[in-house]
Amino acid sequence: MKHPNHPAREHSSYLINGTLENWSGSTAAVYSPILSADEKEAKPIYLGSTPDMTSEYAMEALNAAQKAYDHGRGEWPTASAHERIAAMEKFIALMLPKRDEVIELLMWEICKKRSDAEKEFDRTVTYLEETIAEYKNLHREGSHITSVNGTLAQIRRGPIGVVLCLGPFNYPLNETFCVLLPALLMGNTCVFKPAKYGVLLITPLLEAFAESFPPGVVNVIFGRGRTLASPIMQSGKVDVLALIGNSKSSNALISQHPKPNRVRQVLGLEAKNPAVVFSDADIDVAVKECVKGAWSFNGQRCTALKVIYVQKEVRSKFLAAFAKATDELSWGSPFEDKDITPLPEVGKVGYMEEYVKEACEKGAEVINARGGQVEGNLFFPAILFPTSRETGLFREEQFGPVCPVLEFEDFEEVLTDIAESDYGQQVSVFTRNPETAGMCIDHLVNQVCRVNINASCQRGPDALPFTGRKDSAVSTLSVKAALRSFSIRTLVACSEDQKDLVEEVIAGGHSEFSSMNYLL
Repeated sequence: MKHPNHPAREHSSYLINGTLENWSGSTAAVYSPILSADEKEAKPIYLGSTPDMTSEYAMEALNAAQKAYDHGRGEWPTASAHERIAAMEKFIALMLPKRDEVIELLMWEICKKRSDAEKEFDRTVTYLEETIAEYKNLHREGSHITSVNGTLAQIRRGPIGVVLCLGPFNYPLNETFCVLLPALLMGNTCVFKPAKYGVLLITPLLEAFAESFPPGVVNVIFGRGRTLASPIMQSGKVDVLALIGNSKSSNALISQHPKPNRVRQVLGLEAKNPAVVFSDADIDVAVKECVKGAWSFNGQRCTALKVIYVQKEVRSKFLAAFAKATDELSWGSPFEDKDITPLPEVGKVGYMEEYVKEACEKGAEVINARGGQVEGNLFFPAILFPTSRETGLFREEQFGPVCPVLEFEDFEEVLTDIAESDYGQQVSVFTRNPETAGMCIDHLVNQVCRVNINASCQRGPDALPFTGRKDSAVSTLSVKAALRSFSIRTLVACSEDQKDLVEEVIAGGHSEFSSMNYLL
């Protein structure tokens, strides 16, 4: 596997209360999923280390965030829209020169192929720029006074408080910043702990955080989730939990808060997105989209297609084409932009093998010739058919390159599975028949939150709502929705006989909230 040499990055700083402090305690080693070319024994390549911080530092970071928020009276929550926008624009300007460095670390740490790593960085920057534009729209919407039944009211969105932000390993930059930065822009303060995998790639951006935001507004700590996140939640001082991960983690953290009803949850969780291929589908389109949907970044995406239903009449044709297209994928180094790259999580290859083994023991076969081949931390995508509903592969989110296929005759069978599933994010429907498409839309929009017609499941465009039902999400994330998810509507009201006083407040510029300043 070809890759450049990587000098170890021994990272020793963390950010609390606006100061980059040096860590001299124990550290956590960071290894790449890419194995060395050592002839005796291939080992994961050592990338460096990060601080393995203790709970005392977690509480120090939390206290800094709480002090900066100061019950909504701090410098940041009371800052003007211009000041918050300027801070965000400064952060973006400082982030851009780190592009190549972050992209390289994305490839080394989580083996995201180069083109996808570049896309993740660039998409994140675009998202932040669009978030600023939407923030201006929100501010403009609040820059007028309405009259309702003799009551004058001005409505704006305000911050909620202190946010604990925990990002995922599969999109450690994009998914994390798509919650962290909107939360900051709305006036909240944050404690941010990077994911276990994809941690070093955050380190080039610490100075940008320190230079862009006032002390305590954003605090970045490193270490184990249980060590850091648990005491933070147990303190009862967190107002928002922003987590991209799984429902078990979010439930465990929420249960530790002494007043869980006071915690706003912004969660992107697991999914088991199905594809449904009808007999009248364009098989070429269905295969192309299923290959992309099931195997992009090794299927390590919440939006990945994780189970495929095919109508009996076209099952053989679809499977043959799907297997052929899958086997044509390349595997190897992310630096060579291969389709399939090493799996970052320790033991993940073994998990994939267990899924295949159990499915085969219960009647399935690996359909594609290369399916299940292993080379180091590489696992070639495996298509399983016919898959029993009694297998873990059918019930669970596999989050990797194994995909079960089921045959159906009556769409009601598929509907029953989707309705009874613990998950409800998206579905892909493949058909050329308008009646079939219309029937699917009406049956599925109340089961999932996005129905894709002749296309794989996906998050974008980022202006569209991104959420899920059941165990798949809480709150909605998108350019528009994220700002709303991290804020609450607040209003100032009075009777019309107080009009003169309100006019004086506004005309004299006596209030940042009650103003009619219009952002351009």
